[in-house]
Amino acid sequence: MQWPKRRDTQTDPEAPQGAVLIHALDGFLTAGGAPRLAAEALTTGEGEVVHSFDVDELYDYRARRPFVTFRQDHYQDYEEPRLDIVLERDAAGTPYYLLAGPEPDFRWESFVSELRDVVTDLRIPLTLGLGAVPMGVPHTRPPMITAHGTRPEIVDRTNLWGAEVKVPSSAQSLLEYRFGQLGLDAAGYVVHVPHYLAQIDYPPAAIALIDAVVDRLGLELDLDALRTATSAAMEQIQEQISDQDGENVLHGLEQQYDAFTRGAAQSLLAEEDAIPSGDELADQFEQFLARQRKNDRD
Repeated sequence: MQWPKRRDTQTDPEAPQGAVLIHALDGFLTAGGAPRLAAEALTTGEGEVVHSFDVDELYDYRARRPFVTFRQDHYQDYEEPRLDIVLERDAAGTPYYLLAGPEPDFRWESFVSELRDVVTDLRIPLTLGLGAVPMGVPHTRPPMITAHGTRPEIVDRTNLWGAEVKVPSSAQSLLEYRFGQLGLDAAGYVVHVPHYLAQIDYPPAAIALIDAVVDRLGLELDLDALRTATSAAMEQIQEQISDQDGENVLHGLEQQYDAFTRGAAQSLLAEEDAIPSGDELADQFEQFLARQRKNDRD
């Protein structure tokens, strides 16, 4: 693999100042692979590395073993984990920084501190995180986005999901929390992915994240490949649920989602006896899809 070339932004007078840093880390907040797919769409192939983190200090190799190819009598093509900040430019030449790669397994505080130094050195006015979580939502409705930030003024959209919940932390959430304590602006978007599809790539969620970034920053990006992948994914999903059992389960999930968006339900885990809970629907859907996959293999 050929890595992007490097650029010393601290000594280069032409290095852009004021560009936003977008981060999409592959780890906890990655349902449907949405942040990874979004990062791929944000990667132009012509970026320049401006900072590299020491992955050996941050990465658990035994928990997430990188792949290497064994060919006949030797190893080759080791997929080296990297965590770089890359200077990218959109089709109109607008600069932005992209931090994509594995979420650190260790030394979160050191990672946040190092990133803070980079943000300060580059005079980055805003860090913008991309994440995805599994929720009781149907794939037949537009993906829902939850926006968040260190100050109300930088949260640029109203959230339908207004619950207060205690959730497991992540490197991204710690980053935003610490930046807020330091008076640095940090915001982000989390897309809700159907939890029966959380373990496979779900391109519609990636497009929702990219659309949120574009709405905020006005970037001009080529999303043709991602939109093609979305069309193919939706066709495959529809094929899997085309019989009566699948349609019934989906209809129940749609009822629950529509009641929530109308304000008739307080959450996506409905309390009404007539509508099964999100977890029950997900279990039914996963069992149905498993049966479909088994039938396909047979």
